[in-house]
Amino acid sequence: MTLDVLSNKQQIVDARRELKRRSLSYATPQWKEWLLRHRLLPGRRIGDALKSWDVLRTVELIENRVAKYVPVLDIGAYASEVPLILHRLGYQHIVGLDLNSDIAGMPFADRIDYREGNFLKAPFPDESFGAITAISVIEHGFQGEALAAAMSRLLRPGGLFIASFDYWPEKIVTSGVEMFGMSWTIFSRQEVEQFIQIAAREKLSPMGPIRFDGVERPISCLNRDYTFAWMVLQRQ
Repeated sequence: MTLDVLSNKQQIVDARRELKRRSLSYATPQWKEWLLRHRLLPGRRIGDALKSWDVLRTVELIENRVAKYVPVLDIGAYASEVPLILHRLGYQHIVGLDLNSDIAGMPFADRIDYREGNFLKAPFPDESFGAITAISVIEHGFQGEALAAAMSRLLRPGGLFIASFDYWPEKIVTSGVEMFGMSWTIFSRQEVEQFIQIAAREKLSPMGPIRFDGVERPISCLNRDYTFAWMVLQRQ
């Protein structure tokens, strides 16, 4: 599947249940989030329960397609569950990259190579990774051509770019809205199709069927209701 769309909240619940069943859930519980937010408990929030569906799909695809000795890069890695889950699954070369300077304080930082940096200018040689993951990252400060070029450069032939992002088939306007000091895009079907075309010029090709339809809008943020999409492109 090249592109799939989250249909309803139950898929989120079921995915988190499966992550917990496999002892792969690192998302901070809600009660602990409150304590952390009010600085009543030391530490940092990890993950987001709303991201369960795309996190599980990403991890399962990597398990099925990427050998454990192959390097994997997670971009936007601060507070991301993906590097932690891959570490637990036995992946040997995991890198996490984020603009947040606190990334060095993430769990397992002695075994996961966390680095501060911009993934559009990632400090790694060409063809360094067999997979690159991005959970709810590319909608912030989106630059389609730069993103496609960076992912193509960093991936080995046959490598996978796996991303989830905010989505609704019809355009939801977010002009003037910022998150993390960057613009925010809720991708429309047309915008996703345009990015797939841009990516193809950088040797990133769809892997299989594409499903654009949105069924429900289980995600709400800043007075916008939408869903998540999950996309996989392969380096040729």
